Amino acid sequence: MSLKHFHIAFIFFCAIFAFGFATWCFVFRPMQGTTDIMGGASAIGGALLVFYGIRFYRKSKNVIV
Repeated sequence: MSLKHFHIAFIFFCAIFAFGFATWCFVFRPMQGTTDIMGGASAIGGALLVFYGIRFYRKSKNVIV
């Protein structure tokens, strides 16, 4: 596995975990105020990771592995 493929896979799994954590924060709500902030930040971070992953994939298409 090349570094490019590892980077794409790592971004994908980080986004999945960020959305999973945001879902956990909003569904189970262990601490009312704190988990709302952490869940929102995690959801925004996951969306930014998806945006970055798509941008990185498009930019690295021409890179020979």
